[in-house]
Amino acid sequence: MPDTRRHRGPDPRDDEAFGPASWPALRGAVADLSWLLGKGYAMVSALKLVGDRWSLTERQRLAVRRCACGDEARERRLRHEVPADQLRGQALVVDGFNVLTTVEAALGGAVILVGRDRCFRDLAGVHGTYRNVEETRPSLALIGASLATLRVSRVLWLLDSPVSNSGRLKNVLLDEAGARGWDWSVELVLNPDPALADSLEIVATADSAVLDRCQRWFGLTRRLIEEHVPTARCVDLSA
Repeated sequence: MPDTRRHRGPDPRDDEAFGPASWPALRGAVADLSWLLGKGYAMVSALKLVGDRWSLTERQRLAVRRCACGDEARERRLRHEVPADQLRGQALVVDGFNVLTTVEAALGGAVILVGRDRCFRDLAGVHGTYRNVEETRPSLALIGASLATLRVSRVLWLLDSPVSNSGRLKNVLLDEAGARGWDWSVELVLNPDPALADSLEIVATADSAVLDRCQRWFGLTRRLIEEHVPTARCVDLSA
């Protein structure tokens, strides 16, 4: 069935799954999973154990997985995070779909998760296809304006080439940059993760696999949402 969504909006299940009544269980589950991961347990088996213990739905388990990390991983990520005031004159490599869909979700009223590493993440993700929604261009405008304010020297967007419509999104990115005078370039790559993890430049992502390997990263989605989307539906599971 073709994707006909016009918004990156809330899932109808989320009022119950992520309402205030669910927070104690979700936070407990994040703490338990993080402890198990820190002891070397595999994610799949540990998540099943924790999810069963706290009677979580599949969507809640996904949220817990995205928010949890062991203490060593958390400390490593925070140690390599670059503060905003050090971005001036620096190049930035952006994990395109990772950043864009989270900002779109925030503008669309979807749940935004706050993990133990302080990263902001959405629940939507991209599964083989990407579709422009009404939040796409406003999100790009926010991203571009914020990076201009931070005085980033140039921006390289990396998009997953296997994702359907990635070429169309590349054209949208270049159109926006050209119209507003932003120094943006876009590359379609088979898998952005290795390029992001090995980059000598600062990377903008909330992908855990990248954060555990990269040398420098910046929490772009957190900054954007905190400063420019006051109505964002943030659920803090870091406690």
